[in-house]
Amino acid sequence: MAASSLSKHAQHAEANQRPQIGPRLRKLHSRIGRAHHHAEGMAFSRALLEEKVSPIQLAALLRSLAPAYALIEMEAPRLARQLGVNDTPWSALARSAALEHDLALLNVTSETPACPAAKRWLERLHHLAQTSPHRLMAHLYVRYGGDLSGGQLLAPHANAILQRKGLPALSFWVFEHPEKLKQALHDTFERFVLSTTQEAELIDEAEEAFRATQGLLADLEAVRLEEPGAADKDPNDPGRSH
Repeated sequence: MAASSLSKHAQHAEANQRPQIGPRLRKLHSRIGRAHHHAEGMAFSRALLEEKVSPIQLAALLRSLAPAYALIEMEAPRLARQLGVNDTPWSALARSAALEHDLALLNVTSETPACPAAKRWLERLHHLAQTSPHRLMAHLYVRYGGDLSGGQLLAPHANAILQRKGLPALSFWVFEHPEKLKQALHDTFERFVLSTTQEAELIDEAEEAFRATQGLLADLEAVRLEEPGAADKDPNDPGRSH
């Protein structure tokens, strides 16, 4: 993997100098830098950048994310209001429709196994939605912040993989005006009304969100299935993998 980070989050010094984030997110970015860098260095992340993952693995990624995004997007408006913010960028950030669209076009979800880490993550989100709104918001920030940053660099590589197999490009990482949305996301988090304890817990939970991501990436690396349609190929075809 190249020495440069996929996202600016992993650069501790830079995170503390960026003028578009406030004091709360400067503290959060400083805490998550190491975890973010570790996630980027995992085998699945490197393979995606090198365009060596399979469409099945990409479908498994999207399938694993879809239930969590659906829960976050259902709960986020209510939970934001509990934290003192009514006007949010959630509708522009929402990914559930894009995930549904992409999975329908890939049409391979029946062949992708469920990832155990995704199940554990979803259970955690359900618990936080009922008990700790500020902690759930940490997962929202890590996911959307990643989609708007590193996701914009991953998307061309994922689409190149799919294009080589005659499959359509993904909509998941497509946003209108991602930089403006990133700023709106940052501003929303600075406006949450949190006690000192709640802010500390939100920052702690952001690290947990990255650990959930690391577990998911490890599961995805273990997905070793044949490409869709491989069973229909001539076994004497020299292009068929064994």
